[in-house]
Amino acid sequence: MKVLPSIQSPKDLRLIKKEHLPTLCEELRQTIIETASKNGGHLGSSLGAVEIITALHYVFNTPEDKIVYDTGHQAYAHKLLTGRQAKFATIRTKDGLSGFPKRHESEYDTFGVGHASTAISAALGMAVARDQKKENSKVIAVVGDGCMTGGMAYEAMQNAGLLRSDLLVILNDNQMFISQRVGALGKALTKLLTAKYVQLAEEKATNFLKRFDELGNNAAKLAKRARSILFPGTLFEEMGFRYFGPVNGNDIYEMIEVLESVKDVKGPVMLHVVTKKGKGYKPAEEKPTRFHGIGIFDVETGDSLGKSNAVTFTKAFSDALVKLAEKDERITAVTAAMPEGTGLDAFRDKFPSRYFDVGIAEEHAATFAAGMAANGVKPIVALYSTFAQRCYDQILHDVALQNLPVVFALDRAGVVGEDGPTHHGVFDISFLRSVPNLTLAAPADENEMQHMLKTAFDANAPFVLRYPRGAGFGVTIDAEPKTLEIGKGVWLKKGKDATILAIGNRVHPALQAAEKLTEKGIHCGVVNMRFIKPLDVKIIGEALKHSPNLVTVEDNMLAGGFGSAVAEYLSDKHANYNLLRLGIADEFVEHAKAAQLYDRTGVSAEQIEKHISKWLKK
Repeated sequence: MKVLPSIQSPKDLRLIKKEHLPTLCEELRQTIIETASKNGGHLGSSLGAVEIITALHYVFNTPEDKIVYDTGHQAYAHKLLTGRQAKFATIRTKDGLSGFPKRHESEYDTFGVGHASTAISAALGMAVARDQKKENSKVIAVVGDGCMTGGMAYEAMQNAGLLRSDLLVILNDNQMFISQRVGALGKALTKLLTAKYVQLAEEKATNFLKRFDELGNNAAKLAKRARSILFPGTLFEEMGFRYFGPVNGNDIYEMIEVLESVKDVKGPVMLHVVTKKGKGYKPAEEKPTRFHGIGIFDVETGDSLGKSNAVTFTKAFSDALVKLAEKDERITAVTAAMPEGTGLDAFRDKFPSRYFDVGIAEEHAATFAAGMAANGVKPIVALYSTFAQRCYDQILHDVALQNLPVVFALDRAGVVGEDGPTHHGVFDISFLRSVPNLTLAAPADENEMQHMLKTAFDANAPFVLRYPRGAGFGVTIDAEPKTLEIGKGVWLKKGKDATILAIGNRVHPALQAAEKLTEKGIHCGVVNMRFIKPLDVKIIGEALKHSPNLVTVEDNMLAGGFGSAVAEYLSDKHANYNLLRLGIADEFVEHAKAAQLYDRTGVSAEQIEKHISKWLKK
């Protein structure tokens, strides 16, 4: 008889016998694997955290006790245990469950997440609020080792050490986060698990165990594990935390015993647990990077399904970067823990001495690159658009203000699909367009990508290149990249009734819409604008000579976006014009397939056609 169907809330979980928990964990894993194979998702991290999450809900009185997940891509078991089994098959689909914890979705989702290194700050805030209200609930932050490479985690830890509020931080060390763990902390955590350090730790056990006397025999017994001795006197304890571990995070009985031992310890506590990313599914265990975030796949083989044959924008970027770096040894590449996601893995493998992964530290990445540029090299910083939001000040103050030639390659610009509002890159045009000295460009397709990249390096000035997730449009890629004229768009089609000014990956859909409108007797021109900043005002003037009706199309927020740039220019020019702006309204876009989101936000080819047809008929 299955255990999981009987659990509709953590209250049900706490009623079952402990001997059934290993079976429950296996059922959770199987459900996660089967669902992710159909919907895609963050598989490896969720499989690794099953025992941690099950033990937390078993030991603590959730939702009164509050669990905050860092990033949240490990929380699938959490959703299954908190009343969402019936809807779990809808995860990451249109109008279905989110792939991340969201406050409006469940009272057990205490804090909305999606970006790394936020959990300790949020949990500390909850703990302080609890103290002010004189309540007795527990607050737990579940943090991956990769998230500990982000500076915000340490800002929170030093504040927690100062405030001394009761707070439990679980460091889930799977020895690998999205890609290989980097940085000094990663090396320190790895050293803890080596035989040499085990032997040294054993010699120190007797004196160290005296510190655990007040915790009782169970905690003392756990502390006797040799690997738990070396680390407590260093980083975490110096910041004011009581440190315990490391312990086996994939042993449900051990996790329950540890949590019961430490849950009433006063002040900030750090519990270090070691887990295996992809636990219980051999393909994910063998290839944890690939299965961190994956599309649909065959459960039996682990092979991906339904992939397009078209070259992705990311692959076009990766190929072009390697090609350019072969000819210019000054080109260096920087990423924030996303070499595979941004396509920098090919650069890394070919030019390892010119490649730098700084961990989940986007602010540092930007200023680090600024320092390199100030000393004569050509750095490119490859980030997801949504994570570039974290280094706005560094782009403005450390790069643009000094007019340093740093190139920012913003992958996943526009809607990204099933990951939802925490990951959509629909704000970058708006928050970067006002920055002086900055060129802001968007290629229409995978071929234009390589030309834009060469243009960015040749500009010798701050340059942002934004492009979408996923497959391109199947265009032929030229043999060699060429330099484009900065601030100049190109006519693709001319028409007497209106002109569509399109940017980035909305150029081809705009062209398709124009062709459909022609069949209806409406003749629309189409311009591939290429650059948001500087804006090609000359080509806008040419468009007005054909018709006063202009349409802007973008995969960014309308507020402050590309259409706003055109409207500002036309208003300042006192031009005679009618303007229709198509883009994303003043709201957060939920999760669904990218095609569904383009349709929902009004910038698919079909919706562009409908909007223009209706507008011109008024």
